[in-house]
Amino acid sequence: MEKRLRLAPSPTGLFHIGTARTALFNWLYAQKIGGKFLIRIEDTDFLRSKSKYTKNILEGLKWLGLKWDEEPVKQSERISIHKKNIKKLLECGAAYRCFTTEDEISELREEQRNKGLPPKHDNRHRHLSNEEIEKFISQGRSSVIRFKIDEEKQITWVDQIRGEINWQGKDLGGDLVLSRRALGYEIGDPLYNLAVVVDDNFMNITHVVRGEDHISNTAKQILIYEALNFKLPKFSHTPLILNSEGKKLSKRDSVTSIDDFRDMGYLPEALANYMAFLGWSPKSADNEILSLDKISKIFDLTDINKAGAKFSWDKLNWINSQYIKNMKSGELSGIIWKYWDNMGWEPPSQEWAIKLTILIKDSMTLLKDAIDQSKPFFLIPPIQKEGLDFLKNKDSKASLKLILNELIEQNKVKLDKEKAKEIINEISKMHNLKKGILMKSLRVAFFGSLSGPDLIQSWELFSESKSDISRIERCLKSI
Repeated sequence: MEKRLRLAPSPTGLFHIGTARTALFNWLYAQKIGGKFLIRIEDTDFLRSKSKYTKNILEGLKWLGLKWDEEPVKQSERISIHKKNIKKLLECGAAYRCFTTEDEISELREEQRNKGLPPKHDNRHRHLSNEEIEKFISQGRSSVIRFKIDEEKQITWVDQIRGEINWQGKDLGGDLVLSRRALGYEIGDPLYNLAVVVDDNFMNITHVVRGEDHISNTAKQILIYEALNFKLPKFSHTPLILNSEGKKLSKRDSVTSIDDFRDMGYLPEALANYMAFLGWSPKSADNEILSLDKISKIFDLTDINKAGAKFSWDKLNWINSQYIKNMKSGELSGIIWKYWDNMGWEPPSQEWAIKLTILIKDSMTLLKDAIDQSKPFFLIPPIQKEGLDFLKNKDSKASLKLILNELIEQNKVKLDKEKAKEIINEISKMHNLKKGILMKSLRVAFFGSLSGPDLIQSWELFSESKSDISRIERCLKSI
């Protein structure tokens, strides 16, 4: 039998990292067991669902490298099918019309609060006669459809992550609402727990992997599966992602959407790699820098932890830096070029851009770090106080003049790393100047301070962009 897993997001907001990790776990397990990864857009919340959010979710999945195997299913296009199944439950006696008004429900809730009881519907219309139903309808009352829950029934399933889980019917909050209010004998728009069961059955879903906040829903849905004679899938409930305080990661934590991570400069491969280990502890991995293909070969739902997974910026940043360091310089240069272009910076050549990428990549954590790391190569930086203080040394000024004269004299000679070293060595030897003075003076001229990337490699870049002489001249004028 074909194994089929799905992601079923609601397009009511931007693609959240919690949903992304659920998608990743589903995708990885589908790859591991040779199954299919499917998408269902649960867009039946007509007030909050937006097409722009559907687009955002699908683009986020593509960005992360999570390809789906069949055309996404839109839940809103299946409402008539959902209603047919609700009608089937009405006809077999598993569901009924409930005419309780909102005011009556509020009164019930208030009474329960006063008695210290949990909120729970009292199922008051479970046994209405046809005459009583007719009377309510003639009064213009609307009704929801409720599913009968046997309070004495124990619902049990073996969760692939948590083992055996047991729920009592009496703990599910009373008979379950399957549809919104409607007048007469109409059936209102179906609600989540009914629609998800019908659609998972339609899509032949064999494994449902979702967050632990759905555990109580699973208990309710199992009852609906049984009432409709549908085959049960295997259920797995993943731990929540927690913030630094141990609370569920939410919008209040500022950065939660996949767009945020992309805009901050994280690579999709790095974010996916990090998310895979966010709550998953493999038995056979001795390295946390793994491609999704390699992860899928060792991934197993039984290795997912039950406890919440705490989000760590330090860990994510480290993983991202490793991906940047290991990326081919030509490929990374193409990505960084977009950042330069946004700043209005134009590299003199592709070869020059790759050399600059090689120079800065090991000091980058995020892609956007390329802006600060590259800035001195496009814009002449101001001379810092430490640089000015260093230039007060008479040997510093002499060093820069000697280097400048040498460069002007050899203006037509291409300056590479070897030639740069040769100039430093010859001036040092001929004029009895310490190499350290020469190189620090040159660093101040290039970067305005005594710190910065490798000087010789930088000099080669400044020479190619024809800015080394002008920077030294500017520095000498400031002394």
